[in-house]
Amino acid sequence: MSNPVTNLTVGGGAGGTEAFYEDLAAMGDLTDDIAGETLGIAVTSHRYLADPDLLASAVLNPVGAARFEFAMLGALDGPSGLTATSAGIGLRGVTFQATNQAYHLVDDLNAKALEAGRWLAGAAAVAAPGAAIGVGAFIGADILVNYDGDWQRWLVEHPGMVDDLLGMTPGALSALGFPSNLATLTDLVAATYPDGDPKVTYAGRDTSDIAADPPDNLAELFNGLDHRNGTDANIDIRAVKQADGTIAYIVDIPGTKVWNLPFTNDQGSANDMGTNVDAIAGNPTVLQEGIQQALIDAKVPKDAPLMLVGHSQGGIVAARSVDPLLASGYNITHVVTAGSPVGGIPIDERVQMLSLENNGDIVPHLDAAENPNSDNRTTVKFDHQTGTAGGNHAINGNYTEAARQLDSSTDPSVVRFRDSAGVFFGGESVTTEQYKVVRQR
Repeated sequence: MSNPVTNLTVGGGAGGTEAFYEDLAAMGDLTDDIAGETLGIAVTSHRYLADPDLLASAVLNPVGAARFEFAMLGALDGPSGLTATSAGIGLRGVTFQATNQAYHLVDDLNAKALEAGRWLAGAAAVAAPGAAIGVGAFIGADILVNYDGDWQRWLVEHPGMVDDLLGMTPGALSALGFPSNLATLTDLVAATYPDGDPKVTYAGRDTSDIAADPPDNLAELFNGLDHRNGTDANIDIRAVKQADGTIAYIVDIPGTKVWNLPFTNDQGSANDMGTNVDAIAGNPTVLQEGIQQALIDAKVPKDAPLMLVGHSQGGIVAARSVDPLLASGYNITHVVTAGSPVGGIPIDERVQMLSLENNGDIVPHLDAAENPNSDNRTTVKFDHQTGTAGGNHAINGNYTEAARQLDSSTDPSVVRFRDSAGVFFGGESVTTEQYKVVRQR
């Protein structure tokens, strides 16, 4: 029996820090508006102090008029009057806005400090190789003594080393006379994998039980992705029909199938290393272009709700496909990723994104970036340690089990995502069309 999925933690989304920051900003704006309205009432009310009828009545009742003037002045300009209240509300609004800006500044500084620290560590490793050798020797001894020489088990139990090593590489190269940062380095690697043009072939309707059963929840959504991962077709389009006739579409995108060397993108597969490095670098890929062609071939209406679901490479491509598909008029509403390095990929605020990451899976660390805590991006991390890179990265028994737990989660970010994606679940029928995308040789 495999180890259970444990320690689910949720970041971002409706309950995330960015949503809290946005609430602070909104409260600041609202408070400013109230302060302005209150001050306006105070200014307008001063005219009653010189009202002609009041002045005329003062002749007949000077004491009563004086009391009214005194009370009115106190209500308007006294310590607790409208004018002072307006100033206090305005000050509170400024405080909300300043707090929001301070939180963002600290977050930005922390992120930049981490990036700079890794860069400097890489440069220091070149400038003082003895220290780097010492660290390497310590790690080697730890692997030998405490892990019986199993470097893979050591790595999956210390996946943060991937972030550190990637972050150190630009600094090391710069110290060797090749000025670089992580984005430049990724672009250089991507240049060694020419992309080419897609060829999309219809692979027929999938009539298997799992493909013919509409997904009722996140676990079944991931089961469908796992099913596609085990077939020759590298994407499918599921049309989920609801009882009211609404049809929503789910595109399943599995991960890497071919681990080819640079300058060998002539093998035909669109799920290869070329797609990995190009997608991480932000370049268009044949798989991304193939998805759009498959949507055209499947005659998916552009106004229909559309969800992209991807594992590993498929998640990167799903995230990168958002902007081009939105620009083409498609109604992408949701993206779901599993074990994908998507922290550096911006996602349009109109799209809700759910990302699952196994803490022992090294693949989500390949961009050396944490996922943003924006209110439209929910990241769920969990523990499921198998001791191997493949086991920690697999969909079945890993990400599928985490998704199963999310179906009963009461976390506000998860609940919001589930509720917003209701049109994709619990349909009365579904049809699943399969497509194969390859590079044209």
